[in-house]
Amino acid sequence: MLKFIHAADFHMDSAFGALSASQAASRRRESRELGFRLAEYVNSHEIDLVLLAGDLFDSTGAFRETGEQLAAALRRMQAKVFVSPGNHDWYGPGSPWVTVQWPGNVHVFSTGQMTAVDLPEWNLTVHGAAFTGPEQAAGMLTGFVAPSDGRIHVGVLHGEVEPSEARYNPIRKEEIAASGLTYLALGHIHRRTESQTFGTTVCAWPGCPEGRGFDELGEKGFYEGTLSESGQVSLTFIPFARRRYEILEVDVTGRDPRAAVEAALPAETDQDLYRILLTGETSEGGVDAAALTEALAGRFYALEVRDHTRMAEDIWARAGEDSLRGLFLRELRARWDAAGDEAERDMITRAVRFGLAALDHRDLG
Repeated sequence: MLKFIHAADFHMDSAFGALSASQAASRRRESRELGFRLAEYVNSHEIDLVLLAGDLFDSTGAFRETGEQLAAALRRMQAKVFVSPGNHDWYGPGSPWVTVQWPGNVHVFSTGQMTAVDLPEWNLTVHGAAFTGPEQAAGMLTGFVAPSDGRIHVGVLHGEVEPSEARYNPIRKEEIAASGLTYLALGHIHRRTESQTFGTTVCAWPGCPEGRGFDELGEKGFYEGTLSESGQVSLTFIPFARRRYEILEVDVTGRDPRAAVEAALPAETDQDLYRILLTGETSEGGVDAAALTEALAGRFYALEVRDHTRMAEDIWARAGEDSLRGLFLRELRARWDAAGDEAERDMITRAVRFGLAALDHRDLG
């Protein structure tokens, strides 16, 4: 029984532009430590084979130090490592795959055509290819069929299955089914997929091992798998992220906003990055999102609070008054009713709140 890991899309040296400068720098340091953490897992779990399906670097211009640290981490792995460079870290002049000296246990695929490496000790052949530019319109798996030689054949590629446009190694389901591969380790899609089978070929995307923004939510990690001598594949997802991005929606209607948020939070959030969306009905003043952020910030690695509440209906009821306040509310309610989408209604709601605060000489911040 051969044990393997399938990971992809580390995106080391990402900018983390939404964070403060110090937090962004810290997150980049943490991303460079990912390889060493993975090496500890590989060795402690006696993993034989590591398949890395591209975009390990966020760009071909990654810092040399980052490439050298990844090489050092992979060198520690008591396993064979195979890398298929992707569209962000494509193989070419100036790329870390060319400028850094990679250890002997690491094989980096370097051409846009499928090539093979035999591992006779496991009766196994590993096939793979590389992006050699930022886009790859021709499908790397097109026309590929593994030989019928009694070996187990696995593949590692960065790409998309049945995409709407052919930019990032388009792969057709029929090509996977005809490939003769036992397992196809894929990268490029940052959200983990369950395994899929086409013909007799099992394939999957593990997603990225660390989220980088609120478009990459929840548990992140990699797949650990086994390959039997008869070619049976099993996969287990291993959560591995140091920090998670989460979006939490909290209805504060008729409640103290801070108490409502604290009641909705899980117990452990101090390592994670949260965006809290406040919904429901509130009074004229709405919610002081800045004050709430300041009060709760210590419970998170990073926190963002957004006020998506709407005006309580009884506030609009005063639009019938024969006063400047009534005239103002009638005008804004007409605009609110005619608004084309929620974004426009949110903008009008903010205008109402600031306008009423000005009429009442209140400080709304």
